Amino acid sequence: MKVLIVEDERSMALEIFMFLEKAFYLVDLAHTAKQGRQRMEDNQYDFILLDLGLPDDDGLSVLKEAKRICPGASYIILTARGDLEDRIRGLDLGADDYLPKPFSLLELQSRMQAILRRKSGLNDSIVPLGDFAIDLNKRVVIYENGEIELSRREFDLLSYLLLHKNRPLTRLQLSEHIWGNFSDDDYDSNYIDVHIKNIRKKLTAYAPVEWLQTIRGIGYKIKI
Repeated sequence: MKVLIVEDERSMALEIFMFLEKAFYLVDLAHTAKQGRQRMEDNQYDFILLDLGLPDDDGLSVLKEAKRICPGASYIILTARGDLEDRIRGLDLGADDYLPKPFSLLELQSRMQAILRRKSGLNDSIVPLGDFAIDLNKRVVIYENGEIELSRREFDLLSYLLLHKNRPLTRLQLSEHIWGNFSDDDYDSNYIDVHIKNIRKKLTAYAPVEWLQTIRGIGYKIKI
């Protein structure tokens, strides 16, 4: 999952950055509206965490523009402003949530996970998948009463496909959102193919995985 933090308070931005990196997110930082816009022009993000009190522009104006540049992202407003009017304007402009400062980083992560589940149509953090279950919070695959060990990247790939269930994702989309950006010279779809092969090998030792489908000429999808 790729996250952009647009926050001018550098110590807070760094604290959020380090916390989310430990939680296996790919994180970029911007400290001004200008930097944030540039990041959005160059990348597509799953989440944008946006402070309203930026030094060079109003955060609500940035939000309005960001919705056009990164329409697939989820937005959480982070701000010390307590005005109800600002909250309403932010939500009306398309923000998914509003978190007033100071806030708990665990609460931020919880709200991000809740937004992902809601947008993916998932009612719980434990998702049944064929004969298996995926615990998105604990990052484990469950079969009967045991857990199946996947590498960090394997689980990232499986959970990202699950959060976009029934939607074909290209190898490039998967690479960008799980590994980060590749230049044309560095990009190799074999990264994805090898991990899909390893996931299938590990899981089919327990039960079939027909739900993990190859879309010829495109990429992969999970069909539920």
